[in-house]
Amino acid sequence: MAPSDEPELEHIAVVGTGAMGTGIAQVAAQGGHPVHLVDTMPGAAEAARDRLATTLNRLANKGKITLAEADTTIANLNVADDLASLPPCLLVIEAIREDLGDKCQLFGELADHQPRTTILASNTSSLDITEIASAIPDPERVIGLHFFNPPPLMRLVEIIRGDQHDDEASSAPLRTADALMREWGKTPVHCTSTPGFIVNRVARPFYGEAQRMVANGVADAATIDLALREYAGFRMGPLELTDLIGQDVNLAVGTSVWEQTGRDPRYAPTDFQRELVAEGRLGRKSGRGIFTYDESGRALDASPDAARAQELVGGPVDTDPVARTLAMLVNEAVDLVARGEATADDVDTAMKLGTNYPKGPLEWGREIGYDVVAAQLAELDRVFPGGRYRASAALTEATTA
Repeated sequence: MAPSDEPELEHIAVVGTGAMGTGIAQVAAQGGHPVHLVDTMPGAAEAARDRLATTLNRLANKGKITLAEADTTIANLNVADDLASLPPCLLVIEAIREDLGDKCQLFGELADHQPRTTILASNTSSLDITEIASAIPDPERVIGLHFFNPPPLMRLVEIIRGDQHDDEASSAPLRTADALMREWGKTPVHCTSTPGFIVNRVARPFYGEAQRMVANGVADAATIDLALREYAGFRMGPLELTDLIGQDVNLAVGTSVWEQTGRDPRYAPTDFQRELVAEGRLGRKSGRGIFTYDESGRALDASPDAARAQELVGGPVDTDPVARTLAMLVNEAVDLVARGEATADDVDTAMKLGTNYPKGPLEWGREIGYDVVAAQLAELDRVFPGGRYRASAALTEATTA
């Protein structure tokens, strides 16, 4: 039975001290909270605290923060031996590996040790919050808090509600989390526990369309990337970006969304990416992915054909990297909003802050014209039948404008 005493509201715990957990701990500690680091691996929490101390002192030496701020933040960082030794907390955030069974077991243990008023949050990027919450007697206190990497620098946090929550307005954990993220200098967006949430769901076509165009011989990878940078304003092309993320990581997220949507063809991973991963071509971290990299991480074989990129843009939609990609992004965003899983404003905010898109997909939709997008998708569906390019019925509804 969980203890019934009220928590000391300022305490935050972070379970899992990998890159994400450590970054979240830094954000919370800089927000003025006593933060307690927990990890099952012996010595991992202590090592994370030491890394954070080094990082904070480096920031002070560079003038990014004051020495007093660094000292105060470091003083806020504590190491807990295990879950049972944690004090009562306002919020516990788990950042362990993406395994549903492991997360459910952890939340069950947290529910035994923390007061019923403690918010229990998962930093999962794609797992179902409703399923995670089912592991404890008080599922309404379980939410998703999906930070983006690196947490100290990325402003966006997706706040995820499961079936155990009616809506944000009536859920105290969701309201508290929203206020807390704003206090920490973050920009929260809200969505239901739809597969991939906002960013990882809406962004799937950005990667998939580029991979399909390269596989079909429309152009080489560097040229596709150039077209999307030069003519759509993306900071990075989708192919170089998946090399940076890691082809294995990107494939795993995409596969998770595909599986959770009943293998909807909209989200089907490509054989192109599967083969890269099977061959160990994981991107920059392995020295070779779509491109080959030197020791400094510079691509050695990424010379685009500028004339070919210019030729493709404005041509038939099936070979136009910009029109094809934007049509799919707009369609995905419209569909998500139409299902009531997030607001249009939150979708656009999430995609601009979470992926650095130059515009939100609904903003693009208004610019292009939803009727134009619907016609482009109809053409893509004709050329590539099978359901991937089916248009959302909401594309032509006035509520999406």
